[in-house]
Amino acid sequence: MKISARNVFEGTISALVDGQVNAEVEVTTAGGDRIVAVVTEGSVQSLGLAVGKTVMAFVKAPWVIVLAGDSGVKFSARNQLAGTVQNIEKGAINSEIGIKLTGGTLVYAVVTNEAVMELGLKPGVPASALIKASHVVLGVPA
Repeated sequence: MKISARNVFEGTISALVDGQVNAEVEVTTAGGDRIVAVVTEGSVQSLGLAVGKTVMAFVKAPWVIVLAGDSGVKFSARNQLAGTVQNIEKGAINSEIGIKLTGGTLVYAVVTNEAVMELGLKPGVPASALIKASHVVLGVPA
C-alpha cells in the first residue's frame, strides 16, 4: 500500500473506549510509543477494531505541531509525544522536522522556516509532537 501521509504508526490496539458516537482508540507500537485516535463507532464496527488487533495510524505531517523543549503549558491535544529532533530538511518556505520518540518511532512535521529559527530547532534538541486525536486516521490490513 502506498499512502501520502508521512507518519505511519504500526502497532496493536492497547485500549478502546466506546462512546455513543465516537470511540477513543489507543495504539501502541512495538517500541512502546503510543498514539490515540478518535474514530466513529461506525469505523470501530466496519474495521473490526478490538484490543489486541494490529492497526496502522496515519497522520499527515502538516497536522503535527512542534513544541520545542518544555514550555510548561498544558495543551488540549491528546497526543503529546516527547522526543528529540533527529533531522531537519529545509525547503524554500517550510522545513520537514523529524522527531525521534523514546520508543524509536520517527514523527515528521512540516513547519515554516521562520518557526524553525524561532523555536531553535536543530538535531539533538528536545521537542514534542502535538497531534489532535481527531487528526489520526486508522487502517487495518485487508
